[in-house]
Amino acid sequence: MTTLALIIDDEPDIRELLEITLERMNIECRSADCVSSALSLLKKETFQLCLTDMHLPDGSGLEIVQTIQKLYPQTPVAVITAYGSMEMAVTALKTGAFDFVSKPVELSRLRDLIRNAVKLAQPAPLKAEEDSRLLGQSASMIELKETIRKLARSQAPVYISGESGTGKEVVARLIHDFGPRVEKPFIPVNCGAIPSELMESEFFGHKKGSFTGATEDKQGLFQAAHEGTLFLDEVADLPLTMQVKLLRAIQEKTIRPIGHAKEISVNVRLLSATHKDLAAEVAAGRFRQDLFYRINVIQARIPPLRDRGDDIIYLANTFLTKLSAEWGITQPKLSASSQTALKRYSFPGNVRELQNILERALTLCEGQEILPEHLQLPEQSANASNLPSFTTNTGNDSLEDYLVNIEKNLIVKALDDTRWNRTAAAKKLGMSFRSLRYRLKKLGLDDDSSDDESDDQST
Repeated sequence: MTTLALIIDDEPDIRELLEITLERMNIECRSADCVSSALSLLKKETFQLCLTDMHLPDGSGLEIVQTIQKLYPQTPVAVITAYGSMEMAVTALKTGAFDFVSKPVELSRLRDLIRNAVKLAQPAPLKAEEDSRLLGQSASMIELKETIRKLARSQAPVYISGESGTGKEVVARLIHDFGPRVEKPFIPVNCGAIPSELMESEFFGHKKGSFTGATEDKQGLFQAAHEGTLFLDEVADLPLTMQVKLLRAIQEKTIRPIGHAKEISVNVRLLSATHKDLAAEVAAGRFRQDLFYRINVIQARIPPLRDRGDDIIYLANTFLTKLSAEWGITQPKLSASSQTALKRYSFPGNVRELQNILERALTLCEGQEILPEHLQLPEQSANASNLPSFTTNTGNDSLEDYLVNIEKNLIVKALDDTRWNRTAAAKKLGMSFRSLRYRLKKLGLDDDSSDDESDDQST
């Protein structure tokens, strides 16, 4: 099948350069020097790619972008902007442009853009694989999946917002996997987990001997993600000094490893996320407004679990099926009262918290039905007279860590009460010996003591 591209520019030299470049890539071209001529060509032929200048004699390239988005949404359109006109490029991306290239046109950058655009000419339908990673059929989740479809076709920076535990990295991976960069690296990085003194080296790399401890050349995250996707999780945790350097790398599409004399070009799709309110961080002076503007070209919002209706029960049953298979046990059912309790719970830890709750419930349930007392939701735990009391989370630990500590304390107390007889402790907790052994191993409490594991056959 012939690939056909539409080139729109009022400068003959630019049109000729673009035509030569595309034809060498076996792409047939049609050219226009104004908006009206381009719109006429769009009505006559089907194009797999469009390149348009932003400033045209009878209008703007944005008009071309808007028309193609409305009438020919399967055709990727990239804009050509004047050098330094980043605000115009960002506006085009927000309007629906696939990507942009600046004048003077850098041929290597242009070829990368064209290759990515051609891959989108025949978009594949959303695969069933997505449903296994992004579960849910509520209206908000259907809308999110449709947003992912659209974002996967763009090269614009995306800011993924959502509370802790909603699945921001899952969404980032899906945007990458359903886009033209799927065969290239997806590099996730937790910005809050990198010591500030190592950040520049981690992001941009360094040359051997450039500082004390640099015993060999190191490739940075930008180089590792070249031609692929770099996902900056918890981007709000970047110190201000690093934000300045990151902004320059994004704007110039180049990096300079520590100790190197020359800059290196990088071609990276940037996705970022944080559970914090980034606009509030900007207002408080903790996050640069210009960097916020650059990474927040398009926003994808992930709804909290409490707003997803029946998805809660659907997810709960899915997790129970998976956990029961992993543990080698018969899957118990959620009682009606347990389902009601889950629907009423606010889930501050979202999907991650739901999974932890069900792991604990499956551990404590000795029959074939999970009851509300097995869930141990915070409202219920306070009223459970047969359970030990726990101190309130001080806020220094994550919710996930707090819940794990509650579970650990329960198991340790049962073991202490039975003088660390695991078989007796399992009975006291209302679980099988096998389930207790699994939990001990997961919580790092398995000391490989010589309990009579033959009791496993009788539990």
